[in-house]
Amino acid sequence: MTSTAMDDAAEPGGLTVGAVASHVGVTVRTLHHWDAIGLVRPSGRTAGGYRLYSAADVARIHRVLIYRELGLPLDDIGELLDAPTVDVTVPLRQQRAQLLDRISRLQSMVDAVDRMIEAARAGILLSAEEQVEIFGQRWKPSLAAGARDRWGETAQWAQYAERAAGMTPEDWRQVAHNVETLEQDLAAAKRAGVRPGSAGANALAERHRASIDAYFDCSLSMHVCMGRMLAADPGFTAYYDAIEPGLAVWLRDVIDANARDRGIDPESATWT
Repeated sequence: MTSTAMDDAAEPGGLTVGAVASHVGVTVRTLHHWDAIGLVRPSGRTAGGYRLYSAADVARIHRVLIYRELGLPLDDIGELLDAPTVDVTVPLRQQRAQLLDRISRLQSMVDAVDRMIEAARAGILLSAEEQVEIFGQRWKPSLAAGARDRWGETAQWAQYAERAAGMTPEDWRQVAHNVETLEQDLAAAKRAGVRPGSAGANALAERHRASIDAYFDCSLSMHVCMGRMLAADPGFTAYYDAIEPGLAVWLRDVIDANARDRGIDPESATWT
């Protein structure tokens, strides 16, 4: 409420409901409702029966707006305004405690959003030293930034950033352990001559797809596209072939056969 509204309401006859609504920033409908429930009733009426608000009425509206902004229900506001002998600090202290709790929750949400922003920017919320310590000496911290540059505008990267934002170093250690175990099992299967399309190979393909699901939802068709990339991209091929010679191409063939057995034609698979 402005001093102008108070001054105008002090004029003979007071302010109409439309003028009050304009001055205090609420709708006429709101003032009608507050009148109907007895929260703020205009002190006067025109000869035609229209509401007229005095300076005291406008002051009461102002107090209602303050309490409403604090989140108090209208019923509680009415009790506060109509019982001046009640210690108004009691409900206000309660409301203050609730506001502080809300602020704490909102700050937690802000922190979570900040982590998502940083995860989307950096690719991983670990220092370079932590990355090497967790993922091993073969890991290059620049890989995360390179992945961001390559896929940072995709829906999958956004999903990854959301999940990565909530991961702790211990979570990443578990991921690294699972990946290392999977890679060892893939290499052992390749050396043992496990054929793509066999039950054992299909189980490994599904484990590999599940490892990607830790970062974003990976369909069978998307998995086929990733298999192609593993065998065609020099960086990925070198990574897998360092584990076991020929592993990248073998893994691609394993992924293709698994998808085919599950109704996906690898030749027409797309990133969907």
